[in-house]
Amino acid sequence: MSYFITFEGPEGSGKTTLITAVYEMLLKSHSVIKTREPGGITISEMIREVLLAKGNDMDYRTEALLFAASRRQHLTEKVIPALNQGKVVLCDRFVDSSIAYQGYARGIGTEAVMEINRFAIEDYMPDLTIYLKLDPEVGLSRISSNKRDRNRLDAEQIDFHHDVVSGYNKLSEIYPERIKTVDANQTPEKVAEDALKIINQFLG
Repeated sequence: MSYFITFEGPEGSGKTTLITAVYEMLLKSHSVIKTREPGGITISEMIREVLLAKGNDMDYRTEALLFAASRRQHLTEKVIPALNQGKVVLCDRFVDSSIAYQGYARGIGTEAVMEINRFAIEDYMPDLTIYLKLDPEVGLSRISSNKRDRNRLDAEQIDFHHDVVSGYNKLSEIYPERIKTVDANQTPEKVAEDALKIINQFLG
């Protein structure tokens, strides 16, 4: 059977490291692909460059619309075909990111952001979401210590990042059956262990 599993969390929470570990483990027993948002395919990667480029003064609603446009193309070109082939799709971010970042942290409102995304994703929602919960100060410190280039979202004020985490926390309370929380303060190995336990239970 096909399953759509997404990974969410604030900047520096370790999603990329986790999704790689989960992908390598699931390869042993499932037909699986990993991908990311914004990005994953050519058009969406081009939109990603615009969204994350430092120094641009982008309107918040423009930002939300671009994320949704990237999501639509990625969904139709990569995610849906993989699901139709019976694959497990692991995706770094999906619609919950837009709700947390643009709906909560940008102050656009969750319903306004969801309305944009309903048009983009139709009825496609993740079957399972792993939420890596982490204090924003810790995540931003990790980014600095890893010498990763800070993108436009990384460079936002700390209050913005706290609002992102608050948004994720509220989403995890609203959708507890879908969104499962993992403590991202742990070592990458323990985070992977906890996430894989949840995923394996879900996959049966």
